[in-house]
Amino acid sequence: METGPLTDLDFMRRALTLAELGRGAVEPNPMVGAVVVRDGVVVGEGWHEKYGQAHAEVNALRQAGEAARGGTLYVSLEPCCHFGKTPPCADLVIRAGIRRVVAAMLDPFPQVAGQGAARLREAGVAFEVGVGELAARGVNAPYLKVLRGKSWVVAKWAMTLDGKIATAAGESKWITGEASRKRVHEIRGRMDAILVGRGTLLADDPLLTARPAGPRTPTRIVMTATGDGMDRDFKLLKTIQDAPVLVAAPEAAHANLCNWKTAGAELLAVDSVPHLLEQLAARRMTNILVEGGAGVLGSFMAAGVIDEVYAFVAPKIFGGSAAPSPVGGAGITTLDDALQLTDVRVETLGDDILIHGRK
Repeated sequence: METGPLTDLDFMRRALTLAELGRGAVEPNPMVGAVVVRDGVVVGEGWHEKYGQAHAEVNALRQAGEAARGGTLYVSLEPCCHFGKTPPCADLVIRAGIRRVVAAMLDPFPQVAGQGAARLREAGVAFEVGVGELAARGVNAPYLKVLRGKSWVVAKWAMTLDGKIATAAGESKWITGEASRKRVHEIRGRMDAILVGRGTLLADDPLLTARPAGPRTPTRIVMTATGDGMDRDFKLLKTIQDAPVLVAAPEAAHANLCNWKTAGAELLAVDSVPHLLEQLAARRMTNILVEGGAGVLGSFMAAGVIDEVYAFVAPKIFGGSAAPSPVGGAGITTLDDALQLTDVRVETLGDDILIHGRK
């Protein structure tokens, strides 16, 4: 069946697909994709591949060469107009002879925020915005949240069909299979930090690293209210040279954490989950993976800050009213208060099922 010519939305969808290729490698910068089109034909493509390196527009225009002159640039985010790690993209677009720019959305970063669009229009380049904006905001939701002063929170857990993350006796290794565990390590490798509570630290003595390593080396965070029982020689302390370790605790608990400070861990004074996320965002940590246990996940749930969920479900049943579920705390009282996920995707991993969605 014959199809008509490609539309602005078709080309923008391609730019957004390219943008996703930078996930985990470009943060705290946004993920951006770009497509150069002339006479209805794609002559150049590119994406922001790594933090500090060339932006998407640069890569797409470089591939297009002279074919870009007189063409249209489709880009998932407004071109920058300031000197950062790289020169302004808006000036490059003008020099390349692009006659029209279609952007999915403006960049709310204060040093851009419509100024890139203004620079292009002043130079006689037609500038349009809004094509594919909803999808573009979804791609860069973590970036947009950090600009508002909070890190993006990804909650992850592995559970049985009856919703248990451990047996009544506390045994939890391993609920899910090898394919699920491999996916967890892939997710970890895209994060700025991996967080667990004191209970998980004491029960599992985890490494909290990505194996094999991903594009990022996440900071390993332990959140505790008291620091009680944390005077052992944990794996986190033995491997502190491999990845940073941070303990988030009220200042009054720091006296119980002297061995962590001596080993090289950073002690961060926090009094609540929102306070922690503000401090992490100030450090330009975009994506935070919260792996549990139930108490910590419950505290993030109660604070209303969970943005994304990866739930790995194994075809096993533990039973037992004493066996813990993934999210503890007081929970909700009415159905209207439930955390409702959208854009839900279900994937089979070996014998397990992965359910992924966003708030």
